[in-house]
Amino acid sequence: MHWTEGGPDYTDPNYATDWCKWSETFVGVLRNWCGSITSWNLALDERGRPNIGPFSCGGLVTIDSRTKQISRSGQYWAFAHYSRVVRRGAHRFHSQNSAVDLQHVAFQNPDGQQVLVVTNPGPATTIELRLANVAAPISLKENSITTLAWR
Repeated sequence: MHWTEGGPDYTDPNYATDWCKWSETFVGVLRNWCGSITSWNLALDERGRPNIGPFSCGGLVTIDSRTKQISRSGQYWAFAHYSRVVRRGAHRFHSQNSAVDLQHVAFQNPDGQQVLVVTNPGPATTIELRLANVAAPISLKENSITTLAWR
């Protein structure tokens, strides 16, 4: 399965800051065995053009048609956490947490590196990351995505 053509609504006042919403979507997609995530468009103008659909879908980035200034969507920032560390051929492995509000997904890359992406849509908190007999406290900022990678 592949998750395709999802994109932010450029008219949403949270367009540039809804990274937690998108990361939670990506966690759900990846924890349910999708092999990839594809955004609707890479770059569109401030009115979502060129877009032939009847919806106000923005791109990962918006390019102002007059000034050529580039702004990034929350979806862009969420994608950055996954695309920087999860490699082609990575395998998702089981992970669990006891915090109700946190969303997360874990991978092992082909080179053995392990990756955990944690989404915290709430207030700042500290979690304990445990792997086998090793534990470490991890501070999570408010409304944040945290990516951890280790060998």
